[in-house]
Amino acid sequence: MGAKIPVTVVTGFLGSGKTTLLRHLLQNNQGRRIAVVVNEFGEVGIDGELLRSCQVCDDEEETASNIVELTNGCLCCTVQEEFLPTMQELLKRREQIDCLLIETSGLALPKPLVQAFRWPEIRTGATVDGVITVVDCEAIASGTLVGDFDALQAQREADPNLEHETPIEELFEDQLACADLVLLTKSDRVDAETQSKVQEWLRQQLPQGVKVVPCRNGEINPDLLLGFNAAVEDNLDSRPSHHDTEEEHEHDDDINSVHVILDQSFEPNVLTAKLKQLVQEQEIYRIKGFVAVPNKPMRMVVQGVGDRLEHFFDRPWQVTEQRQTRLVLIGCALDRAKIEEVLCAG
Repeated sequence: MGAKIPVTVVTGFLGSGKTTLLRHLLQNNQGRRIAVVVNEFGEVGIDGELLRSCQVCDDEEETASNIVELTNGCLCCTVQEEFLPTMQELLKRREQIDCLLIETSGLALPKPLVQAFRWPEIRTGATVDGVITVVDCEAIASGTLVGDFDALQAQREADPNLEHETPIEELFEDQLACADLVLLTKSDRVDAETQSKVQEWLRQQLPQGVKVVPCRNGEINPDLLLGFNAAVEDNLDSRPSHHDTEEEHEHDDDINSVHVILDQSFEPNVLTAKLKQLVQEQEIYRIKGFVAVPNKPMRMVVQGVGDRLEHFFDRPWQVTEQRQTRLVLIGCALDRAKIEEVLCAG
């Protein structure tokens, strides 16, 4: 029997850049045979589709079997129903896999996933090499997650027992607490002083010895992310979580995803305006999807965090696929009817 497969868990808040990081790792694998498990919160596997479009595998069947996508909600909640059989299938091919990357949903807690590697069915064949937490520098600087830096710091200094009541903030703290390394993405979108301030704040939240490394467009040496040999599942007691005393983790019931498939095409600026309108009207955390653009042979990818939207063309539409606009919106108590009404309005 071969050595255990080293598993790197990539966690991070919504839109932090996890998929971009994985794409870069796949395209710069340095000869490593990498299997990927992508976890989606939503009905359409947007991230999985993006990863498949990297074309790192020449063999279509090989690509399909090496990129495994879980679409049944948040991985920390479906770990028995989907994750265990997925891991068991991957372990049958352990001689063909050098390492495994798991991208968690932006709504997932990393610790329950790591705990699954203690199960007898998994622990003999795989070990968690390390947990990488991806953090959006621009989002933190703008107060998207933690509010105003000075105000937050003043509150914490005044009340060391301050607890965060919102699930989103607790989730963010749990992701930091479980990290072996923090990648600070989109740091090029802020000035040097702001980046320094964000890094200093993060260091105060992290366990001693955990480094913060700026990263642009997911471009980072794979050697930095792989090979921690941390055996994380064996030292979880040193990674405290808000949910350690809970019997079972449940997400905020109001957090939901709305999946929209439309046969119409959109000019990029028109769609952007509609999405920004929706962000103003509803509590939308994340937007992602594929868009058909009039008279364009290329498929457009749209991604957004809050009202920060970006788009790019990733590949031509295939002859066999229908030119549709497919969007997933994740947020709090989203109104599907209103979303469809705004998108379909002339």
